[in-house]
Amino acid sequence: MSERLGRAEALMMLQEWTQGESLRKHGLAVSVCTEAYGVMEAERLGLSGAAAEEFVELYASAGLLHDMDYERHPTQEEHPFVGVKHLREQGWPESVLQAILAHADYSGVARESHLDKALFACDELAGFLTACALVKPSKSIHEVEVAGVKKKMKDKAFARAVMREDISGGAELLGLSVEEHVGNCLRAMQARAEELGLAGQVGVA
Repeated sequence: MSERLGRAEALMMLQEWTQGESLRKHGLAVSVCTEAYGVMEAERLGLSGAAAEEFVELYASAGLLHDMDYERHPTQEEHPFVGVKHLREQGWPESVLQAILAHADYSGVARESHLDKALFACDELAGFLTACALVKPSKSIHEVEVAGVKKKMKDKAFARAVMREDISGGAELLGLSVEEHVGNCLRAMQARAEELGLAGQVGVA
């Protein structure tokens, strides 16, 4: 087992368990958004240096790993329990495992920590923001705006698999308005658009 389990190990684990490009990208997008909340929380707690870095890595890792077993084990009987069992054997921190379990409504695990709440809040929203970017002619997240996202949330036919109540419920868990939550995640994804494959196509207006 690695002495230090963090973002790099989480990404390797996601890629090992997940072949599908869209599910990999989803893990990455959720990680980017969850990590942004980790940064905010670290600041609020007055953490700095290595302590802040380690704290934030837990958030990034939870995002990358939350659906790692979904491709192989998509049923409610197995996801995310199979993944969590494997991660526990690998020595991942309980705080990460707890958040992964708590992101699934049916797991019976309550969302207690800030990480639990942040992961749940970012899961559906990251997918929704990706969908909002991909319907733009340029496929760029830079063209997505908070007002447009809120309008699309009201359109039940758009990205219908995304549970709107999880987005608004997640914002509430974090003590934020939906606008604030959307804005936070949107800025986080825009800052790492290249990595997420959402920087847009060159030459498309």
